[in-house]
Amino acid sequence: MNEEIVKHYKEMKIGIDEPFKFHCTLCGECCIHREDILLNAKDLFRIAKKLELTPHEVAAEYCETYIGPDSRLPIVRLNPRGPENRCPLLKNCKCMVHDSKPTVCAMFPIGRYMESEASNQSTPILENLKTGKTGYIYVNPECGDDTETHTVREWFNRFGIPLEDSYFANWNRILVGLSSIFHGIEKKLPKKSMEQIWTASFISLYFNYDIHKNFFPQFCSNTEKLMEVMRAFAENTVNENQKAE
Repeated sequence: MNEEIVKHYKEMKIGIDEPFKFHCTLCGECCIHREDILLNAKDLFRIAKKLELTPHEVAAEYCETYIGPDSRLPIVRLNPRGPENRCPLLKNCKCMVHDSKPTVCAMFPIGRYMESEASNQSTPILENLKTGKTGYIYVNPECGDDTETHTVREWFNRFGIPLEDSYFANWNRILVGLSSIFHGIEKKLPKKSMEQIWTASFISLYFNYDIHKNFFPQFCSNTEKLMEVMRAFAENTVNENQKAE
């Protein structure tokens, strides 16, 4: 699905006040045959709070964690089950976390991306890794019907998703920075060392949260410390390699 979005995103772009037609008929089709529901830290935190579990417990029970083959970033995605690739949070044909569902699910059939300020290029994968201006795309849902007309602004407001989303921007900027660092140091470090770094990054990005406290202060503290350590580590790695040469 994401590959198709990347290929055809220019035709799929939509303005915040441009109309689109969609009416959810509760058919559940958007909850099956999906292997692309990636969670950000806030998604995982909100689901954990809803289920009264820790973020790590939610990831262990309902998700798959891995390192992105291209981004080299720690990734958490919902791990579909059964021959239909059914969402693991679907129970009796209903979402177990409906009012705390992942952002990409709440936005559906709208996706958002961030354009690169530097090159004015963009990679329109949902919750992608670029920084700059936020853009939107309309993804053909292939379900429901077209008996209702909406705008992106109205649709987001309905689900409490801010158009000026500081968390979305911060999350993407952090991922861009980490991806650059990981690509650089992975070429110079042994596999075991990188595995330790990725494990620590998973913990800082996704798991080190108390669900009984506010999310954003924890997120800022976790990511500031992580970025500080990773930048210092990358600088030391470069210096050590220069000395060795």
